[in-house]
Amino acid sequence: MDENSDQSRRFSSVGEAMEYCCAALENGDVFFGHGTDNAWDEAVQLVLFVAQLPADADDGCLSTPLSAAQGEEVLSLLRRRTLEHVPLPYLTGKAWFAGIEFACDRRAIVPRSPIAELILNDYRPWYAGKQPQRILDLCCGGGCIGLAAAVYAPEAAVDLVDLDTQALELAAENRALLGCENRVEIVQSDLFDALAGRRYDLILSNPPYVDAADLAAMPEEYQHEPELALGSGTDGLALTRVILARALDFLNDDGLLAVEVGNSWEALERAYPGVAFTWLELEAGGHGLFVLTAQELRQYRESLSG
Repeated sequence: MDENSDQSRRFSSVGEAMEYCCAALENGDVFFGHGTDNAWDEAVQLVLFVAQLPADADDGCLSTPLSAAQGEEVLSLLRRRTLEHVPLPYLTGKAWFAGIEFACDRRAIVPRSPIAELILNDYRPWYAGKQPQRILDLCCGGGCIGLAAAVYAPEAAVDLVDLDTQALELAAENRALLGCENRVEIVQSDLFDALAGRRYDLILSNPPYVDAADLAAMPEEYQHEPELALGSGTDGLALTRVILARALDFLNDDGLLAVEVGNSWEALERAYPGVAFTWLELEAGGHGLFVLTAQELRQYRESLSG
């Protein structure tokens, strides 16, 4: 989309604006991977946001008129999306995760973890314990994983843990939006360091896991996200190694550890050849999510502590 083109463009309806945005996104040098995977879905989200229509609006909204001011806002957001490569959730300030709306800005990465599917499936069949009472979201960023876990397990207490104070500020805002203050505690900690004496039924973690080569080659959209939340050493496993070595000390006997490592899954397999990781097959897409039970962590403790 040319920065100076269509300055006076007017849209007669929501549907017309969606079609225009879709064509611009398809023809633009943009990367989809922050909540959508195609131009049409992203165009729909952009226009519905500007039109102040619900994200799940049906086709009946297509004939809804757009004001001149709304049309200008559509074009403004579209220019920033196509020319500056800003991920759409940063432009709208909203993101969806596990069917829940969250506030989203550059203080944390855009929520997109496949751990959402694990939460929606009640952690079965991999978690064999009773209804979870204590859940840890380690490297929580904006808090979407732990807060979704809290929403779907209303009896559970949840700890949101991160080293980044700015990310924790966003997590606190999302906690307030969802009304979970009485069950969700926010803790600044370098992984487990501030959690002495705490035990959990579930430890869920989407730590930084991008290796140096992938980090250098990532599309421009990712450069708008905090690098601290993406990169994790040469092989992408700097934090994951610590999590594997220490998680058992913070899990109950029937507990489960779930960690997303994305493209670094092959490096993880090479680093721990004696560990039988369970890699989840995900209906909604995504990869590199493994689970280990407390019993398995105990079984492999010597291998994982090296």
